[in-house]
Amino acid sequence: MLTGAMYDDLTAELLAARQRTVLLTSEYNASFGQPQEVREAILRRLLRAVGEGCHFEPTFRCEFGFNISVGDRFYANFDCVMLDGGGITIGDDVLFGPRVGIYTSNHAIDPFERAAGACHAKPVTIGDRVWIGGDVTINQGVSIGDGSIVGSGSVVTRSVPAGVIAVGNPARVLREISDADKTGFNRAP
Repeated sequence: MLTGAMYDDLTAELLAARQRTVLLTSEYNASFGQPQEVREAILRRLLRAVGEGCHFEPTFRCEFGFNISVGDRFYANFDCVMLDGGGITIGDDVLFGPRVGIYTSNHAIDPFERAAGACHAKPVTIGDRVWIGGDVTINQGVSIGDGSIVGSGSVVTRSVPAGVIAVGNPARVLREISDADKTGFNRAP
């Protein structure tokens, strides 16, 4: 899957991996309200890498989990879905709005190959200090650069550079983020 070549999405191994993942994500979602360390321990059984202070609101769903790496202080609002066949890497201090979906796998175009389970996957990488708005769809093979924002409802079909605001379907760079965007807010020590 991680090579980008066509693979059989219907193998017994992948079906079993998805079943395990459904059970672990259900366990994680049911742990809402328990101490952070309890919830993170479940995530560490599910995901490849989990940074400190990682939090998903209910419900979180992923396809395999073992292809997802999440940095420190990550927050995903309600109903996050990550289909991670191609791998998903998320940096530090990243925020997701509600109903963000990341889809690294795609089915074959040919209908007979598709019916036989043919898929291919490409990785998604999200840099540090990124904010992904609500109802954003991120498609396979996309990178989102450090400090960028993807506006609500956008569909990201190609990479977004660092330090910009991208919006739309398909998402396009609206403008760069500049010092004029600073408000002077600073959390008191």
